[in-house]
Parts: sequence; structure tokens; C-alpha cells
Amino acid sequence: METGLLHLHNLLRWVILVLLLVSIYKSYAGWKGAKPFSAGDKKVWLFTMIASHITLLLGLYQWLLGRFGIFSYAKPEGVSMMKDPYLRFFQVEHPVSMILAIVLVTLGYGMAKKKVADDEKYKKAFRYFMLALLLILVAVPWPFREIGRPWFPGM
Repeated sequence: METGLLHLHNLLRWVILVLLLVSIYKSYAGWKGAKPFSAGDKKVWLFTMIASHITLLLGLYQWLLGRFGIFSYAKPEGVSMMKDPYLRFFQVEHPVSMILAIVLVTLGYGMAKKKVADDEKYKKAFRYFMLALLLILVAVPWPFREIGRPWFPGM
């Protein structure tokens, strides 16, 4: 079960990236094109938020109770978490960055519900989604990194 949850967590990054790119495009096009805010924009932003929150829940499970989770992994004697690049990445850098990214995605979706001008909605949402994308791209364990995972795990 644990391996399946980890693979699902890793595969959902692609869903989030695609939805985030669509959200960025729609918010930028709405902002620069002075388009009225539509229900379609709100739905795409909502799906982006839902996918990111589901991935967050799977990640929190891995972080707390997974194979190298805080509560289930007994690190060897004399090993400092901050000096071990693997432990530091998966127990500090990755979770903190992803939680911040999901907060930004949630703020971006929150703009859809605010009673502000449409161009202001699009502009702020664009900024939130761009910052979230940047954080996600930096904090994902890409295969070319020292601490990497495969492009499509389990396949």
C-alpha cells in the first residue's frame, strides 16, 4: 500500500503541473485580454486546488508515516538530519516548499471568490499561481537531481 501511495503521489505531480499551467494561462489571458471572469476559470482553479490538496494529503502521510517518515524511520546513531542531503530534502525542504506552494494555489483560487474587479482577480491569481509553480519546480525530486525519483514511478 505504501508503495502505491508513493507512486500515486508522484504521478499526481503531473496532474498538478498541467492544471497549474492551464490556470496560469487562463489568468494571464484574462488579465491581459481584459476578459470578464467566467465560471470556467473558477472551475479550472478549483480543480487545481483540489488536485494539490489531495497530493498534499498523500505527501503528509508519506512525511509522517511513510518509509522514511518522521514517526516511522529511526535514523542511524550519529546521523544528523540536516547534514544528510536525502533526509534534509525529504523531511524538511520538500514538505515546507510544497506546503507553501499549496497555500499559494489556495490563495489563487480564493481570488475567484473575492468581490474585486476581474482584472485584479486575474492579476493576483496569476502571481500566486506563478509563485506556486516556481516553488513546485524547485522542490520536486526530478530524476536529474542528486535526490531524484523517476519521471513516472512504477512504470
